[in-house]
Amino acid sequence: MFEINQWIKIKAPATVANMVCGFDILGFAVNNPYDTMEMRRVERVDASIKIINIDNYNLPTDPEKNVAGAALIALIEAYEEQVQLGNPKATIQVNQLAFEVKINKLIMPGSGVGSSAASSAGAVVGANHLLGNLFTKDDLVRFAMNGEKVASGVKHADNIAPCIFGGVTLVRSIFPLEVIALPSPILHVTIVHPQIEVKTSDARSILKQNVQLKDAIKQWGNIAGLVAGLMKGDYDLIGRSLEDVIIEPIRSILIPGFDELKLACKAAGALGGGISGSGPSIFFLSKEQTTAIAVEQEMKKLYTRIGLPHHTYVTSINGAGVEIELN
Repeated sequence: MFEINQWIKIKAPATVANMVCGFDILGFAVNNPYDTMEMRRVERVDASIKIINIDNYNLPTDPEKNVAGAALIALIEAYEEQVQLGNPKATIQVNQLAFEVKINKLIMPGSGVGSSAASSAGAVVGANHLLGNLFTKDDLVRFAMNGEKVASGVKHADNIAPCIFGGVTLVRSIFPLEVIALPSPILHVTIVHPQIEVKTSDARSILKQNVQLKDAIKQWGNIAGLVAGLMKGDYDLIGRSLEDVIIEPIRSILIPGFDELKLACKAAGALGGGISGSGPSIFFLSKEQTTAIAVEQEMKKLYTRIGLPHHTYVTSINGAGVEIELN
């Protein structure tokens, strides 16, 4: 249990959700970019949560409207239940429990690489650390999903789970929650973020509510193949399975140059890739770092030619998830 006013530093990684065919169930964390946060437990005066933005995005500081705040509200409510149940690890009276959080968003909101998840997950992992790690990782995912609901209107865990667990994760079920950490071979990740905004809520609203059986069967095969490829370290199977016949054909119309970019990146040697989360970022996986760099050059070439500002990252899968260090 950390003393009042003792700061910790938090590093919360970006994440890629869906992994092409695994809509709302597959995701992985990356080493770059990431958010940084500072957090401490404080004497409660008026509110139980104080949020301070130290970036220029002007996100809400009202805890109920902020993704980190919503996640922390859920954690505090669960802590109160533990106090009432007489858990010997829950020694702080809830009317005395309060947190102060400074958030420096280095993952641009709306970029499609888990910006809201990083804030939500970072906040609950930090609070849990300050409380002596009372809650499990599954608990923390449940709390952080409340932040995702603020951001998109839906409690989904495909960004939250890898952000907290690290590596590649499979969300087998939301209610009840079951997260499975998947092994994977070394994979290099290239991400391009075209400087446009695609809101998660908008990207969800255009999706079809009914799917043809033949498409569902193909999608199930790809998801199973991708999981098997990750577990076996079979790069060719991973590449063949990175295909989405349900979501990507619809969402790709929101991202300029998507189809052309996909062909160019595959030609450069990428195993495969697609839209990161709801977009607009696009990711590709490569076996070798040299290939990932060549893929980045194709991304830069295309978006420079069409005149769309963009950021690129060549990174790798982050096996740690949210990390804590003392201030």
